[in-house]
Amino acid sequence: MAFNTEVYPGVYEGEPEAARGFVLNHCMLRVKDPRVSLDFYTRIFGMRVLRRLDFPEMKFSLYFLWHPVEGESPPEDVKERTSWLFAQRAILELTHNWGTENDPGFRYHDGNAQPQGFGHICFSVPDLDAAVRWLDENGVTFVKRPDQGKMKNIVFVKDPDGYWIEIVQPTRLATL
Repeated sequence: MAFNTEVYPGVYEGEPEAARGFVLNHCMLRVKDPRVSLDFYTRIFGMRVLRRLDFPEMKFSLYFLWHPVEGESPPEDVKERTSWLFAQRAILELTHNWGTENDPGFRYHDGNAQPQGFGHICFSVPDLDAAVRWLDENGVTFVKRPDQGKMKNIVFVKDPDGYWIEIVQPTRLATL
């Protein structure tokens, strides 16, 4: 029998027919300065920009980032690539409200300060120690290193807007 779900109060154990084919496509973070955030996510985390969509009438831009998967290649044609990106998993959408980059006091709530809400996004890596060295070499701000706190082998860093990013090596978490 194939795994379906862990069961807790509130968990619906069935599979709603109407929800078949649903895919969690992307998560969105608002960013103050797209140049800074795009550098961080493309240079530090190796993500690629699939598409930028501008909405001049509402004064914002969307940047859709994807981590390349070996053997997969997004379509070159812009319309096909746009459709393709909305069928993927694990897309990161960075939303830039125009002008925020020019306001030195502007800051988004990171979700971890009070009142808490949004917590973090997560990247899994093949080698946590190598990832920590890479993050250190690039001056990334750590919230928690793998040997700190009660939960070992889990790292938290901050992106340029203060959002937390969890970093895990899947094989180190098998005992949780």
